[in-house]
Amino acid sequence: MNRFVAMIASSTLLVSLSGPASLAQEGRYVMQRADDGFVRLDTQTGEMSLCRKQDEQFVCRMSADDRRALEAEIGLLEERIARLEAEGSDRRDGLTTEDEIDRTMGIMENMMRRFMGVIEEFESELRDETPDKAQPEKT
Repeated sequence: MNRFVAMIASSTLLVSLSGPASLAQEGRYVMQRADDGFVRLDTQTGEMSLCRKQDEQFVCRMSADDRRALEAEIGLLEERIARLEAEGSDRRDGLTTEDEIDRTMGIMENMMRRFMGVIEEFESELRDETPDKAQPEKT
């Protein structure tokens, strides 16, 4: 295990000493030989993977630290989904609440009052423009 840690440290040092120009030329990943494969360092994210040859191809697996971070993030997302689903079930099987209905009706009422105000202004302007003609009686 100590050799693996030393290899990781040397890979990190290699990346930090190589500078941005060297990284652009060599690509995103830096590979370092290990006992049973390669350690791959992602120079953009800092993630490390251990790559081994299996069935005539190389397979890379995340390091334990990366895996723990990923599992922690998944756990937080699962908690959030559960909380959102619980809040959704509080809505009485998808029906709207009384507060939502009251708010919607208030918006509709304001809209109708404004609309009726526009109609009254329009009728008033029509009456002012045509005072000579007799207005029909409304019942």
